[in-house]
Amino acid sequence: MTKQKIARGAEAIIWLEDNKIVKERIKKLYRHPEIDKRIRQKTTRQETKLLERAAKEVPVPKLLKSCDKAMVIEMEFIEGKKLRDLVDTMAASERRDVFKRVGRKVAKLHNLNIIHGDLTTSNMIVREKVYFIDFGLGFISSKVEDKAVDLHLLKQALASRHHQQFEESFDAVMEGYKAEIKDFSAIEKRLKKVEERGRYKEKS
Repeated sequence: MTKQKIARGAEAIIWLEDNKIVKERIKKLYRHPEIDKRIRQKTTRQETKLLERAAKEVPVPKLLKSCDKAMVIEMEFIEGKKLRDLVDTMAASERRDVFKRVGRKVAKLHNLNIIHGDLTTSNMIVREKVYFIDFGLGFISSKVEDKAVDLHLLKQALASRHHQQFEESFDAVMEGYKAEIKDFSAIEKRLKKVEERGRYKEKS
């Protein structure tokens, strides 16, 4: 049995163990132990449900095991490259195709009322498909506002990490998104309002 730490974030440690991913939620020492335990158990259950629900429409790691008592989720290891590491080396046509597919998949998540909460190219793995990973900040919501904010976060992530290809990439995302989403006009309108709020905060 081999166990290798491959990532440590604010919320969890990610291990690669026998060709599977083990996600272990970290204790927060600044919180009361009982409150901390309840929060970590709740987020473990929530992420498990999101993975199960998302798998109906979108490529995600296959859930192998979940234990909210131990605050651990085991899932399939997707062997591929993170999209963040491929964007700058792709031909323009390939990049456009990939981001259109990303947009379609985000729309499929939103049609299921799944808000990912951390849509970045670091949380997308390219193999023969584009897989979405890390639903740790995700939640269920049918609100147009939450879907618009999810898109806004992706737009910000692209502008920050891939600024040279940002505009064409996000245009492709929105093209794919429009092809799949059930209520595009309302979400697009709200996205513009979310962006206006962001610009207002920057100026003030």
